[in-house]
Amino acid sequence: MALKATICKASLQVSDMDRNYYAEHALTVARHPSETDERMMVRILAFALNAHEHLAFGKGLSDTDEPDLWQKDLTGSIEHWIEVGQPDDKRMRRACGRANRVTVYAYGNRPELWWKPLADQLERAKNLAVWRVPAAAVQSLEKLADRNMQLQCTVQEGQLYFSNAIETVQIELEELKAREGGRSKDEG
Repeated sequence: MALKATICKASLQVSDMDRNYYAEHALTVARHPSETDERMMVRILAFALNAHEHLAFGKGLSDTDEPDLWQKDLTGSIEHWIEVGQPDDKRMRRACGRANRVTVYAYGNRPELWWKPLADQLERAKNLAVWRVPAAAVQSLEKLADRNMQLQCTVQEGQLYFSNAIETVQIELEELKAREGGRSKDEG
């Protein structure tokens, strides 16, 4: 018998002063049986950084044709494809061909080493941005994971604060690759 996804609920309040975006999102996150709390929280972080009324969780681990998050326009075209973790170059190239913007939030075991051999291969991907989420921040985010979460995310002058009622995690992302023609981390 196959294991089923664990359903987690999050009320996420986003105050992104850099984008002038203020909203509360009621999120239902299906955590795949093989997904860790760390990965789930990085997905929620990615949602907060790119929050938009049309941004939604994809099937991610369950379906290789869908990203972790995506934003589609009213015609169904993919505006923004978002991956977390360390996807391979083939997956990123395919995403760059299908979406207007692609953002990867790399974390885990030394993401800079994962990125180094891919950087030259993906240099011409003008719509791709790659960010490294520091290991200490990911470990702190994992402590916020629960089946029912009340979370706040504040972004101001590039500084990111992610919190619940008890703890606040300050996160500073490192840009590994900038998208050409605009802000990458937190475009609206």
